[in-house]
Amino acid sequence: MPRSAPAVQKISQRLHVVQDLASGQTVSLDDKQAHYLKNVLRLDMGAQLLLFNGRDGEWRARVTEIGKKHVQLAVDEQTRAQDSGGDIWLLVAPVKRERLDYLAQKATEMGVGKLVPVITARTQGGKAVKQDRLSANAVEAAEQCNIMRVPEIAAPINLVEALADLPSDRRLIFCDEEAVNGEGIPALDALHGDRLALLIGPEGGFDAAERAMLRARDGVVSLSLGPRILRTDTAVVAALALIQSRLGDWRQAP
Repeated sequence: MPRSAPAVQKISQRLHVVQDLASGQTVSLDDKQAHYLKNVLRLDMGAQLLLFNGRDGEWRARVTEIGKKHVQLAVDEQTRAQDSGGDIWLLVAPVKRERLDYLAQKATEMGVGKLVPVITARTQGGKAVKQDRLSANAVEAAEQCNIMRVPEIAAPINLVEALADLPSDRRLIFCDEEAVNGEGIPALDALHGDRLALLIGPEGGFDAAERAMLRARDGVVSLSLGPRILRTDTAVVAALALIQSRLGDWRQAP
């Protein structure tokens, strides 16, 4: 009887790296990643894992050297080509640290390409924003969820400056807790093909001056998220789900 083909090893562990990736490349991991592979995952010599950097696609690699404070990997072959990744910008008022961690993770999973912490008149969690911590949460979510590109994490900025910096070709959707239930949803259909930015305010809501400024902005869509008051991190998931289902990569192809 002919011998059956060897079973293909399923590789579940993915790691985000900053180095360029190509066949034959050697990747030396930093102390934190080396510790994770050696002491948490307890990978041995020859163990396989997947690497991605947001530029060169996803690559299969294997452990070739394990030192006291380092791990070296050999890059073998590409498993997936690089995709364009999510393009939605999320402008959001910061919340407390643990919920901000959750927000960064869920925004990554939901296809955000850039996360901008925006300080508004009623923002309560501005001092809790640490870019490196948000980036670490985004990387972890991308590693676990087969995402190929980690969103850019911007420095905190006040609302007026954030709006001034928004590119003219990016349409703004802002979640308005005072909008009439259902308001804005029909208007989303007119945004097909547009580059989008989503703005979600603090849990105290936008103040009257901010709301007036936003509603007066050309091309802005004021969006209701239903009759219930949502916390900021819940609103992020709800709004992104709505946008992805109507305009994004959840939408069924015609």
